[in-house]
Amino acid sequence: MECYKEFAHIYDNLIKGDVDYFKWANIILDLCNEFNVPKREYLDLACGTGNLTEHIAKGFLNTWAVDLSDDMLTEAENKLRNKGIKGKFVCQDISELELNKQFDLITCCLDSTNYLTENEDILNYFKGVHKHLKDEGIFIFDINSYYKLSNILGNNIFTYDEENVYYTWENVFEDNIVDMYLTFFLKEGELYRRFDEHHTERAYTEKELEELIVKAGFKIAKVLDNYEHEDISSTSERIVYVLTK
Repeated sequence: MECYKEFAHIYDNLIKGDVDYFKWANIILDLCNEFNVPKREYLDLACGTGNLTEHIAKGFLNTWAVDLSDDMLTEAENKLRNKGIKGKFVCQDISELELNKQFDLITCCLDSTNYLTENEDILNYFKGVHKHLKDEGIFIFDINSYYKLSNILGNNIFTYDEENVYYTWENVFEDNIVDMYLTFFLKEGELYRRFDEHHTERAYTEKELEELIVKAGFKIAKVLDNYEHEDISSTSERIVYVLTK
């Protein structure tokens, strides 16, 4: 089942308030300053509807955005165009990245890395990013922690009820994989239309993820707790990695 198809058109309304994109972008731009990264070429992987892309793009000369969902890319392109921000949008699998270009900053945020569930795919993803990153550049990505996927999301059911949309979110956690089954009901006139989505994320331990990072040729420059200038703990829910070549 293709992810983020019909969901793309209601994504922003559902996630509003859950993520402070402005704050995340400022932290990322601060990290660029800390590591003396030139603000020329920016690439956002798994950009979704472009919420983070638009904030960071304002600080860079050129912006590229990649996503596997055409629907998400359409939302992102329209959003940036309406804000007067130019960008290049490419539909591509982040584990098969091929843009024939290098960037000063590459990001992959909001646990998109967890969607890569096979070692071969995530290693190819890291190697691809390494190839596309300039020598003086940085790669910043985040993951849902093992703790969050196994203890908070895993084997739990959530519901959301608003005037025009209702959904249930049922999770099954097994063998380090959480399967998320979402059923949406969208109000259209007097009736509700149903559609379903299935998302899968892998829970990585820090040890196995960091082994893959190093194997791809990266150095781990910093590890942050949820876009805060704080060290991670055993109950951190979002872990942010800053990598250099």
